[in-house]
Amino acid sequence: MIEVSQAIRLGLVGIGKIARDQHLPALAGEPRFALAAAASRNAKVDGVPGYHDVEAMIAGGEGLEAVSLCTPPEGRYAQAAAAIEAGLHVMLEKPPAATVSEIAALEAKARAAGVTLFATWHSREAAAVEPARQWLAGKRIDAVRIVWREDIRRWHPGQEWILAAGGFGVFDPAINALSIATRILPEPLILENAWMDVPEGRGAPLAAGLTMRSGEASVTADLDFLQTGDQTWDIEIDTDAGMLRLGLGGSVITLPGEAPQKAPDREYSRLYARFAELIAAGESDVDMRPLQIVADAFLVGDRRTTAPFEF
Repeated sequence: MIEVSQAIRLGLVGIGKIARDQHLPALAGEPRFALAAAASRNAKVDGVPGYHDVEAMIAGGEGLEAVSLCTPPEGRYAQAAAAIEAGLHVMLEKPPAATVSEIAALEAKARAAGVTLFATWHSREAAAVEPARQWLAGKRIDAVRIVWREDIRRWHPGQEWILAAGGFGVFDPAINALSIATRILPEPLILENAWMDVPEGRGAPLAAGLTMRSGEASVTADLDFLQTGDQTWDIEIDTDAGMLRLGLGGSVITLPGEAPQKAPDREYSRLYARFAELIAAGESDVDMRPLQIVADAFLVGDRRTTAPFEF
């Protein structure tokens, strides 16, 4: 295990939209990390040594202590395994891997190597999520409604991989909602049935519906990847004390009889702060529950073929 002193020298893998929009700004504001290298097949970060892949980056002599993987989930297992085998701490963008068995294997590898593995769920770090969890504690949950509808062309322009087998489709954004629900609901979230609309010639759905339970409460999820105009990322929870509503992906909370409360977006800053804390404590954080629900949906869901889709 590499000893960490002062700023943690980190390599960022996969310099795409999420890396530029979120990871690079968060790292720039986190003094516990120093961006020492980047790996990407098609892009570079100004002023940072660049490599074609994670193996070359690890071998590049940059003194790395950790890596953060922002690549699509398919193929990420090999990247993470290479980093762990090199004695590096690993942070995974969501979804953490292409399959449940991959992330379980990575967790075992990290434990054996004595390094930190952090499977991140950025929406859990939205400002209203922890206040919602605390407010729900001790209350009776009667029903939960998740509505997660966004525009694939706006958020994933031209990203063909997301509709390929293993690309998750609409579950790529919807897993954010599932990560929040599994965090704030006091009882486990269990899938009962599901349906998925998969465009002809594609491997992953553009729309889906889930029916679940959390204790005695019914939980539904309305998921769509073709909503234009205003985007919808809402969770409503009926309780014996009234309805709690989380809006804008968990950044706005509305409690019974109160005005909506909104706080600034610091999701990725909090993720990197948490990663630094885990490394310092010699611990890992790997919660597979959101991924397990998606896997269950693919296992039992009614798959319906719809019209072809083009970006």
